[in-house]
Amino acid sequence: MIAHLDENFSQLNDFLKVLKPSKLLILVDTNTHEYCLPTLLGNLETEIPFEIIEIEPGEELKTIQTATHLWEILSGFETDRKALLINLGGGVITDLGGFVASTYKRGIKFINIPTSLLGMCDASIGGKNGIDHLFLKNIVGTFAEPEMVFIYPEFLKTLPFIELRSGFAEMLKHGLIADEKHWKDLISIEKLSPESIAPFIETSMKIKADVVAKDFREQHIRKTLNFGHTFGHAFESYFLSHGIPVLHGEAVAMGMIFETQLSFLEKLISLDASMEIFKGIKKFFPHRAIDLAGAEQLSNLMMNDKKNANGEIHFSLLSKIGEGNFDHVVSEKNLIAALNFIQYLY
Repeated sequence: MIAHLDENFSQLNDFLKVLKPSKLLILVDTNTHEYCLPTLLGNLETEIPFEIIEIEPGEELKTIQTATHLWEILSGFETDRKALLINLGGGVITDLGGFVASTYKRGIKFINIPTSLLGMCDASIGGKNGIDHLFLKNIVGTFAEPEMVFIYPEFLKTLPFIELRSGFAEMLKHGLIADEKHWKDLISIEKLSPESIAPFIETSMKIKADVVAKDFREQHIRKTLNFGHTFGHAFESYFLSHGIPVLHGEAVAMGMIFETQLSFLEKLISLDASMEIFKGIKKFFPHRAIDLAGAEQLSNLMMNDKKNANGEIHFSLLSKIGEGNFDHVVSEKNLIAALNFIQYLY
């Protein structure tokens, strides 16, 4: 399912020879159109007809309106069910492209070629595809696996630093929920760069893929991958609703701070472990201030999280560094205390 591309993209070309799709649709945003598409097209060795579909970048475009626009484009190209959609981009492109492909004509095949660190280590793996609605993150979506995920780490050199850092948050999460050594290796990095991060990408991908393989439909252990995301998605939605979108990784970093504090307050982890986590995350990610009204709105947004049940917020927390748990319902007292912590103390 996951393959690393060589400089000639021979793995992709061999895949297309075997699959023999009727048509290729290549979904890009304006950034990947400029910086990554020329590399793909320059190495594509096929006579299969193709079309380029370009959209603007940004989480704010991951909506039902954009999905509808893409369905109309596919229909206009007379796309049949033997066509292949290639998602060339970061997490927004793979989320949106996977959703559009898995719903168009009840599903056409698609592959992901992630161009961001977030896409490589997280968004492109696992078969979760989705769009945002009413500022709620990924509230509409599907479970549908890509035919393949092709990784080309050279694309990381096209990223601005903040995008690289955004993806790094998910790598930190993988260490915290499943592999203490991976966590310690990552926080020992002195300066984030494609070169310093590259040796650890495969470990993060393997952690994500192994968890998904055990629980594709997210009934049990896969929920541990949501650590940092209940608060993180609310944080994203809050700023998106105020017209100030934040990058997913920045939101997840704040979410991991919040949910680490919850883990401590719920007596799941020690004070020493929580302090190590705070220090490790703060080394790379800045704090964003939240006022009292914002804290109240975040609490309401967390109540709309798709993992909730029976009117209760279900958190994925930590049992220790390197081990996550899931479906943890926290006390109202500790929820308020954690909101105060993130608002005033952190």
